[in-house]
Amino acid sequence: MNYRKFQADQVFTGTEMMGSGFVLITDGKGTVADLVPASQAGEDIQQLGGILLPGLINCHCHLELSHMKGLIPEKTGLVDFVFRVVTERHFSEEAILDAIRLAEDDMIDAGIVAVGDICNNMHTLAQKQQARMAYYNFTEVSGWLPEAAEARFERAQETAAAFEHGLLPGNRTSLSPHAPYSVSEQLWQLMQPGFAGKTITIHNQETPFEDELFTSGQGDFSRMYQMMKLDTSFFTPPGKTSLQCYLHKLQTAGQVLLVHNTFTGEADIAWAASVPVAANWCLCVNANQYIEQSLPPVQLLRRYGARIVIGTDSLASNHSLSVLDELKTIHRHFPGIPVEELLGWATYNGALALQLQSAYGSFEKGKTPGINLLQGLADNRIGNSTTIQKLL
Repeated sequence: MNYRKFQADQVFTGTEMMGSGFVLITDGKGTVADLVPASQAGEDIQQLGGILLPGLINCHCHLELSHMKGLIPEKTGLVDFVFRVVTERHFSEEAILDAIRLAEDDMIDAGIVAVGDICNNMHTLAQKQQARMAYYNFTEVSGWLPEAAEARFERAQETAAAFEHGLLPGNRTSLSPHAPYSVSEQLWQLMQPGFAGKTITIHNQETPFEDELFTSGQGDFSRMYQMMKLDTSFFTPPGKTSLQCYLHKLQTAGQVLLVHNTFTGEADIAWAASVPVAANWCLCVNANQYIEQSLPPVQLLRRYGARIVIGTDSLASNHSLSVLDELKTIHRHFPGIPVEELLGWATYNGALALQLQSAYGSFEKGKTPGINLLQGLADNRIGNSTTIQKLL
């Protein structure tokens, strides 16, 4: 068997940073055979400058919206952004499929090996059938009106079934709630039996108006419901933050992805730590900047020991689907975070959240996690000059 041997300035295994004295050994397809001291590695070692690390994990993406790149201006705020996505996403199928293919190409070039992808329709199915990367397919369920719950649930089930039966076994699917402000209590009840053991994702506290809706029934979501001609007279605000209204409903899930968290407060972060839910806090900082000109409470999440993962959102709300670009923004605003911690968010943590850690996320014997080379760090920080090269 032909083996490949890689030695770099540093090796990030997915969980720890190791020095230049180690060699990563793989077979020709990238399956990890060993990680050994250089003195035990023999000859034919490929010498590289930079950091060797596993393939990156994008835990939150809307690949199906790739055709909307640049269509919605920045700084609209979430309510107007959501309304424009709903009303302006309709393009020719040819344009949509072409944009999906190009976006997947870009993610692969950016060192990404696995994606948690939102699926409202079947536009991405044909591209995913090529099995160029791994996907956890989240069929998004939404419906704020109680009387629409059964029809919305049945439609989502049909979409999920198409992905489940149309893809290779390595790809997974689940029905996931879109957001607290778009899922009725009746729809939650229909979905909950299907959460058991799955990874479930939900958009969480992406705008301050979300908590305002649940605490007092006020805020800009009232305007969105009016624009969508929805009668919300049935809704009585529970008087709690949105997170505290729904997180307990996800207790049976294998993993939970709380996405965005841009306006999550310290009290909610502390409270969530006491709930028996396998929570993963997904940061999509470039989308937060694009839509709301805000950043999530990164340091608070770190202080409470929250498991953090990285997402990109969509090309409707971002300039790229690059996980590295997300890390650049985080390190620019939070330069004190150790680089190995950031890389852990983008590799092993992400694989755990998507329940793909048996194959991805770390350099462990038998895994085929992808191999990247990170170069161009300045003062041990990920910055504008930092690049990533996919080796395998």
